[in-house]
Amino acid sequence: MREIAVHADVVCPFTHVGLRRVVAERRARGLDGRVALVVHAWPLECVNGEPLDPAFVAQEVEALRRAVAPDLFTGFDPATFPTTSIPALALTATAYERSTEVGEAAALALRDALFEHGRDIGDPDVVAEVAAGLGLPAAGDEALVWADYEAGKRLGVTGSPYFRAGGSTFFCPALDVSHDESGFRVGFVPERFAGFCDTIFDGC
Repeated sequence: MREIAVHADVVCPFTHVGLRRVVAERRARGLDGRVALVVHAWPLECVNGEPLDPAFVAQEVEALRRAVAPDLFTGFDPATFPTTSIPALALTATAYERSTEVGEAAALALRDALFEHGRDIGDPDVVAEVAAGLGLPAAGDEALVWADYEAGKRLGVTGSPYFRAGGSTFFCPALDVSHDESGFRVGFVPERFAGFCDTIFDGC
């Protein structure tokens, strides 16, 4: 099975869109079961030195819903935005220790819990609930998060999401993102997304 590596934070809304679009494209190309996403931890609270601001994430979500993904973020609630993503990242990393399939399922389920169902995935009880649904232990191994983070730094990861496949790297592919005093803007570039998918699925 071919693996596409993704370095990302579970609380990053751009990653939620990116993963869902890649999964949809994989299905459209008939590649389910032949290509897997391996999502490595890239904790933005460590990169930035502080947790993400829920109000700012809400602006990003609104811009994404308006211009890129009106079908996503249906239950997002900034009031339940987690103060840390480490427990969720740890569960994902532990799930990949079980198998690539379980790891991908955990990565997607935790993002759905946050962005589609308004759950606080920094809450150990919420993480344990997701874990139970996947047959995993209630808490993940946080040492795996730090190992992923250090590996990402060595690889030159520049942000979330950062894709690696076929010898190529892509940061936040297919989106034009800008922010100034007048607001937050996101644009989708279809031809860039098509080229990105042709590269990561090449030869599959």
